[in-house]
Amino acid sequence: MAIMTNSLLFDILKDQVTPALGCTEPIAVALAVAKAKETLGSLPERLEIKVDRNIFKNALAVGIPKTKEKGLYMAAALALIAGKSKYKLEVLKDITEEDILEAGKIVDSNIIHVDIAKEKTGLYVEVTAISGKEESKVIIKDKHDNIVLVEKNGEVIFNQEAKNTDKFSLKESIKGMKIRDLVEFATQVEVSSLELVDEGIKMNKKMAEAGMDSKYGRALSGGTLIDEMNYREYAKYLTAVASYARMSGYPLPVMSCAGSGNHGLTAILPVVAVGEKKGISYDKIVRAVTLSLLVTIYVKSYTGTLSPVCGCGVAAGVGAGAGVTYMLGGNLEQIEGSIKNMIGTMAGIICDGGKPGCAFKLAISVDAALESALMALNGVVISPDDGIVDETAEKTIQNLGKVSTDGMINTDETILEVMLGKCR
Repeated sequence: MAIMTNSLLFDILKDQVTPALGCTEPIAVALAVAKAKETLGSLPERLEIKVDRNIFKNALAVGIPKTKEKGLYMAAALALIAGKSKYKLEVLKDITEEDILEAGKIVDSNIIHVDIAKEKTGLYVEVTAISGKEESKVIIKDKHDNIVLVEKNGEVIFNQEAKNTDKFSLKESIKGMKIRDLVEFATQVEVSSLELVDEGIKMNKKMAEAGMDSKYGRALSGGTLIDEMNYREYAKYLTAVASYARMSGYPLPVMSCAGSGNHGLTAILPVVAVGEKKGISYDKIVRAVTLSLLVTIYVKSYTGTLSPVCGCGVAAGVGAGAGVTYMLGGNLEQIEGSIKNMIGTMAGIICDGGKPGCAFKLAISVDAALESALMALNGVVISPDDGIVDETAEKTIQNLGKVSTDGMINTDETILEVMLGKCR
C-alpha cells in the first residue's frame, strides 16, 4: 500500500466521517444562520434563507433534536437563539427548553423567509441576516459544514473560493482509486489509528439503544429479545431503530458519513451487528466498518452529496455489504461482487426527504446488503450483462452515478413538486 494512498485515505476519513446532532440538512442551515448572526453581532430583524432543492426536500419533515418541531424554520430560529458555529454539525447541542420557547416565538414572528434556489445544483445554503442598516451573509456549499463565504455590510470577511482552496479534492480524489486500494487500507492500517471509527461505532450504538423503546422499535422487534435475534434480524433492527430515533429528533449525535447521519448509521451498524452475532473480533469489526465507510464515500463521490436516490440504499448500503463480505472472510473478488449485487438490487430507490419513515428504507437496505454479501460469498454475482451492472465494481458505481445525477433531474423536481403540494 503506497504511503501517499494511506495518508490520503486517512484525510478522507477525517473529512467525511464527522459527528452530527440532528439531520444534516436543517443543521447545515442552522450552522449558516448561527454564523450569520455571530457576524451581524445582534439578533436580526429579518432572516433570508436560500437553499438548493435537496436541502429543502430533506429538511421538510425531519425532527429537530430536543424539540417536537420539524423543518428549516425551527432549525433557523434555534440557531438564532442558541446556535454556536464553532460546533459545526453539532451547532444546536447547547439548546435548552427556554431556547425552544423563544425559537417558537421567532418562527411565529415571520422574520424568517425561506426560498428554493432553483438555479443552484449541489448542496447550497445562503443566509442573509438584516438588522437596520447592518447586514451579514454566509454561504455553505458542497459539504454540510463547508462555509465558503462570510460577508458583513458588503465587505468580504472570509472567501474560501477566492483562496482557491482544494478542500473538495479530498472527496473527489477517491475517484482515482480502486476498490482494491480501499480493501488494502482497511486490511493493513493499524487499528489503533482508527479511533474515529471506534468512536463512530460507540456513538451510533447509543442512538440505536435510544430507539429500541420507540413505537417503531417495539413493532420491529415483534417482542423478540435481542439475544434471540439472528444476525440478519439484529442488523436490520439495530440500524432501523437508530434511524427512527434520529429522524424523530432524539437529542444524541451520530457519526455521519459523506454528509449524512443516516449514511453513517447504515455504513456502521449492520457491520457491527453481524460482527457481534458472529463472534468476530472487535479489531476485525473496526476494519470492516472502515471499509464500509470508505466504499460509501467512494459511491457518494459519483452520486453527489445530495441526489434524487436514497443514499442509504445505493451508497451506505453498498458500503455495508462490502464491509460484511470482508468481515466474513471474503476476498477482493467477492467484495466487488457484493458491490455489484447491491447496486443491481437497490439502484433507483428514490429519496423523498429526511423523515422518520427513512427507518423503513434503512431496514430494506440492510437486508439487501446482507443478501448481496451472502450471494457474493457463495459465488453468485449479478451478470455484467444485466442493467447498469458492469464488468468491474468501479464501472458499476460510475454507471450508478450517471443514472442518479444526469438521469434523474426531472425525477428530483417532480418529488419536490409533490412534497410542496402537500404543504399548500
